[in-house]
Amino acid sequence: MTSALRYYGLKLQALVLLALGRAQGALPRFDQMLQLQPTDRYALASRAHVLVKLNHADAAIASLQQLTAAWPQEAAGWFNLGYVLQRTGRHDEAEPAFRSALKCDARMDRAWYGLALVLMHQRQFHEALEALKKNTALQPLSPHGWYRMVQVRLALGQPEEARKLIDHLRRFEPRVAAQLESETGLGQGVTSNAVCDAAH
Repeated sequence: MTSALRYYGLKLQALVLLALGRAQGALPRFDQMLQLQPTDRYALASRAHVLVKLNHADAAIASLQQLTAAWPQEAAGWFNLGYVLQRTGRHDEAEPAFRSALKCDARMDRAWYGLALVLMHQRQFHEALEALKKNTALQPLSPHGWYRMVQVRLALGQPEEARKLIDHLRRFEPRVAAQLESETGLGQGVTSNAVCDAAH
């Protein structure tokens, strides 16, 4: 059997195992695929995805670092690396990963959002605000960016701006707007200087 046939045979096996919910069984197939093609984009990305599902974050990060080293022009690889780093509390490492994703694709809204979360955690609220402006411009009907922007405005001591954002959000996500009013007290006309906790 040629190496190409063996590679595609392993890929088919991995796909079947994943479809059957047997992620653990798919891992050795990805490892064998990488023995045949060490920089294979599909195998590296899929291996990392499975490792995240199995709660093996460090191994997933290592796989994604291999992916971004081999395919530095791919925004998705950088974003996924940043996402896993951010979710595991490695915010300082996540920041350059998200920035690399945006260098590859400045219209990747989820990378702007991920970068904003990291900047919020680092208490760089002005930069976080700019990242959220990019995110909401690209995803104007998603509540997540607006929600975080309210938190940032409050962290900057700008309750009136936060209230305007809640009013804007009420037009298409009234439940989220009501939740923010309850959390911040802005719905009752109470100003707040609450500092957001970006870790949540």
